[in-house]
Amino acid sequence: MASSFSRILSSKRHIGILSLVGGSVTAGFLLHREHVSAGVPVRRRYPASAEYPDLRKHNNCMASNLTPAIYAKLCDKATPNGYTLDQAIQTGVDNPGHPFIKTVGMVAGDEESYEVFADLLDPVIKERHNGYDPNTMKHPTDLDASKIQSGHFDDRYVLSSRVRTGRSIRGLSLPPACTRAERREVERVVVDALAGLKDDLAGRYYSLTTMTEQEQQQLIDDHFLFDKPVSPLLTCAGMARDWPDARGIWHNNEKTFLIWINEEDHTRVISMEKGGNMKRVFERFCRGLKEVERLIQEKGWEFMWNERLGYILTCPSNLGTGLRAGVHVKLPRLSKDPRFSKILDNLRLQKRGTGGVDTAAVGGVFDISNLDRLGQSEVQLVQTVIDGVNYLIECEKRLEKGQDIKVPPPIRQFK
Repeated sequence: MASSFSRILSSKRHIGILSLVGGSVTAGFLLHREHVSAGVPVRRRYPASAEYPDLRKHNNCMASNLTPAIYAKLCDKATPNGYTLDQAIQTGVDNPGHPFIKTVGMVAGDEESYEVFADLLDPVIKERHNGYDPNTMKHPTDLDASKIQSGHFDDRYVLSSRVRTGRSIRGLSLPPACTRAERREVERVVVDALAGLKDDLAGRYYSLTTMTEQEQQQLIDDHFLFDKPVSPLLTCAGMARDWPDARGIWHNNEKTFLIWINEEDHTRVISMEKGGNMKRVFERFCRGLKEVERLIQEKGWEFMWNERLGYILTCPSNLGTGLRAGVHVKLPRLSKDPRFSKILDNLRLQKRGTGGVDTAAVGGVFDISNLDRLGQSEVQLVQTVIDGVNYLIECEKRLEKGQDIKVPPPIRQFK
């Protein structure tokens, strides 16, 4: 396994990066990176015991699984790109906990992080993904939208439907660790590929550094524009560096297929529309994602993926599918029922306010989405959301009539 990760950029990709910032400067950069990839250890003046972080008041997955022995074993290691354990855990050290959810507490700086720091990341992944063991289990991938059943919700209850995921370009560091040149290369590779999309997927790219005020206002009005990260969970991980350099938004002409570039991941791919036709949203999602991957492969690049972890993304919480299928749904009566949370847990669903995590629901409208990411395929997760949301709507209808509802039995996470 380790040998499959021990790669350096191909000569073609060297040339692509060289073209961005000038030969002499980048040549020095590439020599340095190749020097690091030769396995130079991290040099320390003090022993690991003196460097061990104080995690006594912390409540995140990293803090729950990091021990002095694991730290001593990994702290002197670096990925071929020079990313260290201390960089990976810094966000979890700086952010002891979260009032509502147990955060992961660490990020990956590149694809190789998941191999070099596996002694810590594997148990973190197992805790975060409800028992998924990357040492013994394989992640399934399935983007065949024709398998979806009963995918059109009652539009009287569902206001909008959305499916999103992330994808990372193999051979380039992830946002917490990428250089400016790498970030610009991600933008170039993805934008060049998106230019090849046709028909209902055709659209245009808006760079955050060059868009006009009119374009910016339109993206705000459409609720497409993402802001500079301000959450300390992200800033402490290094994701806001050089903002807004090489960041941007691409969307199709119908504004139903979007790609964010260089936000928390290399790319965030989103399919969305008003109403309850989740099957159509997922069909567009699968078709667009496959086409983007084909176009990127035509340019000599590929997405990060392996059979143990699925698609590789910055945060371990998004490994596998990276998929969040969600709806904005009106549940004013059910949401006041004391059994609501238990029903969601048993259906493997999670709720948020429509403004995102930590926001309150307004008018009984919730953002309901899948709880799991890893260990089940895209089709399985979307079907879980469809079946679960239909059950929630049926409960809401029963409560409208004064009838009782039942808590469903827990569904299996891994099939």
